[in-house]
Amino acid sequence: MFRSLNAFNYRVWFAGAVVSNIGNWMQSTALSWVVLTALSDNDAGAMGIALGLRFAPSLLFVALTGWVVDRFDRRRLLMLTQSLLGAMSIAIGVLLLADVMTLVAMYAFAFAAGIVTAIDNPARQTFVTDVVGPELASNAVALNSASFNSARMIGPAVSGLLIVAVGSGWVFLIDSLTFLAMLAALIVIRTDELQPRARPRQRSRLADGFRYARTRPDILVIFVVVFLMGALAMNFPIYASTMAIEFGREADGFGLLSSVIAIGSLAGALLSARRARARMRVVVAATGAFAVIAAASTLMPGYWSYAAMLIGVGFATVTMLTTANGYVQTTTPTEVRGRVMAIYMAILLGGTPLGAPIVGQVANLWGPRAAILLGAAGALVACATALIWMTTSGRLHRNPERRFALTLDDTRAIRLPGTEE
Repeated sequence: MFRSLNAFNYRVWFAGAVVSNIGNWMQSTALSWVVLTALSDNDAGAMGIALGLRFAPSLLFVALTGWVVDRFDRRRLLMLTQSLLGAMSIAIGVLLLADVMTLVAMYAFAFAAGIVTAIDNPARQTFVTDVVGPELASNAVALNSASFNSARMIGPAVSGLLIVAVGSGWVFLIDSLTFLAMLAALIVIRTDELQPRARPRQRSRLADGFRYARTRPDILVIFVVVFLMGALAMNFPIYASTMAIEFGREADGFGLLSSVIAIGSLAGALLSARRARARMRVVVAATGAFAVIAAASTLMPGYWSYAAMLIGVGFATVTMLTTANGYVQTTTPTEVRGRVMAIYMAILLGGTPLGAPIVGQVANLWGPRAAILLGAAGALVACATALIWMTTSGRLHRNPERRFALTLDDTRAIRLPGTEE
């Protein structure tokens, strides 16, 4: 389960990521709560717009960000993006403490942070394989998810308590300090032990990632699944904050719900780390499980029963995301991996600008339970789409050795013409 931690560089990266991710979850929780309660009158639609602006650049600039990640040194890129995100967190904290922050200004910060994150996300995802190599890529991706969700158990709860105790501005200032952990890790990493990157014989082009993805119908199906999940199903800040208000809770109650999701998320990530390979069948099963559990959560009568259901929601979500991420990375050649992962992240995160405002308005008009049901419906459509493709493509067929068993063919990496290892 933890075999990637045998590598010094990955241990350093993992430690820095845990601290940085705790800060990121603190910031995310504080931003959502500030927009919902301080900058608007419990307007879930306003929070949906803020989330949409945060993730829109990943979709708008996908071709450019993918090319940048493949073209430039990823370690230096991450040092730049982490520094910029830390500076923005300081600026938001200062404006909140000075009591001059407005909703429009927060929207502007969300969009600016989204531009930087549009490069940071694919750079983070692909830098993992630079650290450990292809043989440990699937395990490292899963452990990265475990790191992310370990932080998720701590960050939102701490943020909620700090908001109640000292105010939202201090949460952003504390978050800015956590970026130093990632910067320190990137400095300490032994650059001579990083994996060499494949060099194309011909000049790399922005469109190569799109051209490659078009040759892989299995990856296109993954893209459809993560788009529907990102657009409709995974709007957790909206769900958790509005449900917390419905149950009469304050910021600490919202933070606790976000942390409870992480309990299941961490379990899903660790179980994914145990698997030798990322398989599409796991993506499909986890997507279907999300639809069922999320729909069941809307029937819960109280805060704690709803919180218990979120453990299952978190487990299904991270199992789907970790496996989809690992599948795309391990079946894509290194010379276009950055561009393909930028497309993946753009589709995953880029669905939020389209879906989050809709989910927010549904929560405003018909309540948070209706919004959650909309997310469950999106997951059900995603699961059905993947199942239909697997059946019609001939990849899902009857096992010749077992009477009632089904077999799903797996895909190995397909190389891009004109490249060398």
